[in-house]
Amino acid sequence: MSGPGKTTHFTGVCGTGMSALAQFEALRGLAVSGSDRSADRGEAQDAVRRLESVGVRVLPQDGSGVSKDATVVVSTAIETDNQDLTRARLLGATVVHRADYLGALADARRTAAVAGTSGKSTVTAMLFEILRAAGRGPSLIAGANLPSLRAAGLIGNAWLGTTGPLVIEADESDGSLTRYRPELGLLLNISKDHKEVAELQTLFREFRARSRTFAVSADAPGLAEFQEGALTYGFERGDLRGTDLRVGPRGSRFRAGGAEFELKVPGAYNAENALAAAAAGRALGVPLQDAARALRDFGGVGRRFEVAGEARGVEVVDDFAHNPEKVRAALGAAHLRAGRVLAVFQLHGFAPARFMKAEFVDAFAESLRPGDALWLPDIYYVGGTAAKDVSAKDYADALTARGVRALHRPDRAAIPGAIAAEAKEGDLVLVMGARDPSLPEFAASVLAALRG
Repeated sequence: MSGPGKTTHFTGVCGTGMSALAQFEALRGLAVSGSDRSADRGEAQDAVRRLESVGVRVLPQDGSGVSKDATVVVSTAIETDNQDLTRARLLGATVVHRADYLGALADARRTAAVAGTSGKSTVTAMLFEILRAAGRGPSLIAGANLPSLRAAGLIGNAWLGTTGPLVIEADESDGSLTRYRPELGLLLNISKDHKEVAELQTLFREFRARSRTFAVSADAPGLAEFQEGALTYGFERGDLRGTDLRVGPRGSRFRAGGAEFELKVPGAYNAENALAAAAAGRALGVPLQDAARALRDFGGVGRRFEVAGEARGVEVVDDFAHNPEKVRAALGAAHLRAGRVLAVFQLHGFAPARFMKAEFVDAFAESLRPGDALWLPDIYYVGGTAAKDVSAKDYADALTARGVRALHRPDRAAIPGAIAAEAKEGDLVLVMGARDPSLPEFAASVLAALRG
């Protein structure tokens, strides 16, 4: 952590995790700078503008932003030969991993940490909105952007509150969730993502052991061992039971503890997210009726079934789905509101594509319906030394063998025109993928192609 008069420099500052930390520290009045390869390429200009509006200096990623007295924050995505990191080693500057930096911030505050392999960003946002509407003055460091905060000119994934809890995501991908000692730990679910389930269970055990109060889904498979002595919730069982669940194409309704919840975000999974957030809010002293009122106008978070627009009677949706369970959930929500789904899925790296290939193929083969189609552009690659021994074509071939209409298109720019030529009124186009900051622009290009 930086002291007075010293700068904290975030390498990869336009990324979701880094930008949240950089904004939070700038909002605290600290000297903050950062660099990002996407900004160097002239991309991510909206993020740069929003970062600079709160006092974050965005500099080239050539080492020039690193001084001897700086604290340089990096993540596991930063290669060892990165110029900022090379410069930091040369000068003897302090280098801190993003997870340790967030851990220090969390340890200095009352913290509510949300863990699980799916739904963390949405539940974190829901819990923050519940606490904020209840006047608890919460802070936020999140993995997705809230429209309510973007309207205030921020990126949307960070907020400095007053005396309330700090609400954060506890990330299992790099094991950082074991660095926190939250007042409340919340565990949503578990499935293969980044790591095998057995390894994730070990991480979640330590997360629970470090949590003062612990809440967990009673419905999610694989979490029975975490329920004893914990606060539990679910639609099938649990201390807080959701009942009368009605899921529609544009939202859902359910009851819990005498409160009537009405959501504008689609899918049964978002009803589960809302119940989790309400359970966590109640554990922090917010009555269920207040939680229900807070979530009535909840508009979701960035790239979580975010509607890009509609043209010719065809809706275009942009979604962050990047593991098999999220793909299933997104496709399930899409089928609630469209007769046919035209899906685009961009794999977000060679390692995940290799690690979860069988599970991804199963998810698509079991979730896509006859008449649906799936376009697969090449795997997103940002550089580094990844082994390129798997391809999007491998996925297309495996899915074709399972009877899915799966089309590998190496040139992503050709996909919007192909979709526009095929789409009919009543269809829904679902763009899925992570890491690539240009995916929202791609969704917009599909919309533009539909408009002709």
